[in-house]
Amino acid sequence: MIKFSILIANYNNGKYFRDCYNSLIAQTYENWEVIIVDDSSTDNSVEIIEAIIKNDPRFKIYRNTNNQGCGYTKRECMKHASGELCAYLDPDDALYEDALEKTIQEFNTEDITAAYSQMMLCNENLTPDKVFAGTKQIYNSRYFFNCPTQFAHFFTFKKETYLKTSGINPQLKSAVDQDLYLKILEHGNIKYIKEPLYLYRLHSNGISQQRFKQGAKESFAKVIHDTMKRRGIRTINNKIVPEIYTSSQEIYGLLNYQTQRFYRIINKVKATFNT
Repeated sequence: MIKFSILIANYNNGKYFRDCYNSLIAQTYENWEVIIVDDSSTDNSVEIIEAIIKNDPRFKIYRNTNNQGCGYTKRECMKHASGELCAYLDPDDALYEDALEKTIQEFNTEDITAAYSQMMLCNENLTPDKVFAGTKQIYNSRYFFNCPTQFAHFFTFKKETYLKTSGINPQLKSAVDQDLYLKILEHGNIKYIKEPLYLYRLHSNGISQQRFKQGAKESFAKVIHDTMKRRGIRTINNKIVPEIYTSSQEIYGLLNYQTQRFYRIINKVKATFNT
């Protein structure tokens, strides 16, 4: 029976953790563990989380001595994971109760290295509002950079695949997940689960939300440039990929053609045919 590792990087989100916890213990699939790494929270997150998980051996919590940022903390999560399949869950979000079961079914029936689902956007109380429209079925090629975003949560990957990559970049403060997605996709096929398995909470303290968006855009551009270099791509659509990163505008400018209607129709056809 496949073991599933749910990885949670926490920083000052203990007040939301009860919903996250409830969604985990309600899972219809039973062979799982939860690895929590707290990034030296300045509130009472650790005390709240420890009181909730109590002596449940399926939950393990670790602490960073100093605040290190998202990339470092998510990398630490992977160090403690013992499952064959891994996925990140933010402590302020939650899973549908059949999320693990439906995801594992895909790995049992197809030769894939990762799977991703749609996600449900929710208000601060985690009340579902609407399905995030950006998630699409993708055509995985060396020129795919998830820009504009076409997949996000719930992203599940094989641990053995992760170990073939350089892993999560501990220096990244944002675009950490995007970096991971692109590295994992270089090692195999991916499956799109066309239903929401992940509940994404929108609130003012969310690290990926409005006041962080410009910094995330810059980080994502650097991730894309690193990906181009790692994949040995020297030109994109007859434009030269710079040896050294200079600006996000330059990188996104290389990918403008990928937002055009004709290009996206062709890739949609390829993705459909590929499945």
